[in-house]
Amino acid sequence: IYLVPVKRQGQHTKLGEDQIYVAVKTTGKFHRSRLQPVIDTWYRTAPTSTFFFTDNQPEPGLLQLAKSAGVDGKNPFIETSCPSDHSRTALSCKLEAELTHFLKSAESSDKAWFCHVDDDNYLNTPALLEKLSRYPVDQDWYLGKVSISQQLEIIDRLKPSTGPTANRKTARFWFATGGAGFCLSRTLVDKMRPYLIDGQFQRLADTIRLPDDVTLGYLIEVLLEVPLTQVSSFHSHLEPLRLIPASDLANQITFSYSIYEDTQEANVVEFDGDNIDDIKNFNHVDNHSEHSKDPTRFYKIHCQIFNQCNII
Repeated sequence: IYLVPVKRQGQHTKLGEDQIYVAVKTTGKFHRSRLQPVIDTWYRTAPTSTFFFTDNQPEPGLLQLAKSAGVDGKNPFIETSCPSDHSRTALSCKLEAELTHFLKSAESSDKAWFCHVDDDNYLNTPALLEKLSRYPVDQDWYLGKVSISQQLEIIDRLKPSTGPTANRKTARFWFATGGAGFCLSRTLVDKMRPYLIDGQFQRLADTIRLPDDVTLGYLIEVLLEVPLTQVSSFHSHLEPLRLIPASDLANQITFSYSIYEDTQEANVVEFDGDNIDDIKNFNHVDNHSEHSKDPTRFYKIHCQIFNQCNII
């Protein structure tokens, strides 16, 4: 696993928003609760490059909101034929749809990077562009953040034992957690093409019996032998988000949110002046409190980074 880019300071090539492709994985039941804060905030910083991959078209009101927030009335929703559940099949189906759509769009554009986020992520576009500018676009790059302390070790089902008593081979690899977001250089995705088209990625996930982001790690690290480069400024709901200093938000790429099941405490980015009782009692928040109006903290994050504070 690599921790630092190879480019030296001063060698950065400025990257434009039109050179990235951002795929947001979502599902019909979360359109209103999760996508409205996204469309109200960070989506407006990259409307021509962002697409929502879903299993249902959104209600007219949300679709109109997305069109009005974009450019030239673009519909950013791409309806897949994937199941609407959270199964391995559904997840791998959507990631395959994201990657194949990127490959198709890259044929007639200058897209140099594919980036994936979930519908519960806030994406800081300027920080993303600055970070990606550090990596040569003509090389293979797999950028993301791990959520485990050691490499995953699995039985490699693509290399079965040769006899009834032979030991199965294992594979060890890192994978970028999908819930934090990850980015792939176009040159790498081009090499992945044989494993993506015609349902190949879904079949790979079924063969090794792993979810979409883990299957992607296996494909890139084991089959293509491209190591994960860890980027600490990606953040998922699997980490304590209160540890991110509010004063350093502009330097972070992604944020998320969740609720701790055992305590019902909100796992969110925290700010000076927050009502701690609201955060600790997430499901019993005063309906007139600031936290009840912005439970994801996306509006507050957006206000802090871009000084656009009157959109909630």
